[in-house]
Amino acid sequence: MKKVLTLAASVAATGMVLAACGDGGDGEADVSNLQIGTGSTGGTYYPLGQEMANVINSNVEGYEDFDLSAVSTGASVENITSIGSGDLELGMSVHLPALDAVEGTGEFEEAGITVDNFGFMGHIYPEVMQIVVRADAGIESVADLEGMDIAIGPTGSGTREAARLILEAYGLSDDDYNAYEEGFGDASGRIQDGSLDASFGLLGLPNSGIEELSVQRDIELLTLSDEALDYIEENSGYESMEIPADSYDFMDEPVMAMTAYAILIGSTDAIDEDLGYEIVRALYENYDSISHAQGPQLAPENIMNGSDGLPLHPGAERYFEEQGYLD
Repeated sequence: MKKVLTLAASVAATGMVLAACGDGGDGEADVSNLQIGTGSTGGTYYPLGQEMANVINSNVEGYEDFDLSAVSTGASVENITSIGSGDLELGMSVHLPALDAVEGTGEFEEAGITVDNFGFMGHIYPEVMQIVVRADAGIESVADLEGMDIAIGPTGSGTREAARLILEAYGLSDDDYNAYEEGFGDASGRIQDGSLDASFGLLGLPNSGIEELSVQRDIELLTLSDEALDYIEENSGYESMEIPADSYDFMDEPVMAMTAYAILIGSTDAIDEDLGYEIVRALYENYDSISHAQGPQLAPENIMNGSDGLPLHPGAERYFEEQGYLD
């Protein structure tokens, strides 16, 4: 019940109706005041989203007053619902909550809503769940998090739902641990001062925040068991992956984790086909000017990753078709 109420509260906060349906091309957005929803300031979305906005602003053609700003949010679910309510024009999201929103499944089914006024506008980077624990906390497995103080990600984030799925795979329910719904930036500071035992984060690999934390405090990454990964894959669209041992200096051996895609989505109410086309062109033809570590992941060969099952934004679809990405 807690899960339903949390999403319902998030939806109510954005003022979204039970089903947000876009017609795919009214294009009523004020191009001088566009916003892309990212995530918490300590995660991957926010700094990367800022660079993406800068690249788009520098390369959009045909819109004299165009201005796009990146704003910090609770990430995936909040970005989707904010696009649904008209409070955001663009957003970053894990591709799985986006699928849930369109299909009315997962959290969206429990809250009794669908959101279908957005379209896929391109792949951003692979998200990797990284479970950071204090090395001195005596935590060797996710099962050891019982009774611990752990950050599971902000309300409305893909991290939060993925974290709860992992904990569930180990037989842990909401009452078995002390959950803090905060982003990795806040969690990192509290792991450093010893007031938090562990933090879940769907982040780029490697993540600069984890690297910085490891300089200040001895930390470890938890690995997921084969049984847990089987459960996760059977009950979600996440896939397993190995985090190589050379990903961080503090790692001695590889760690098994789960992964999904971070994608860009855009409103089909506020962004018409021509504007959507130009945003996608400006970003993906100039991705190599992004200095963030995940910038290379926006390369053309990856652009359709995470699109399966999602509607394409009309402008993005025209661009993808012209470039031969839909063949």
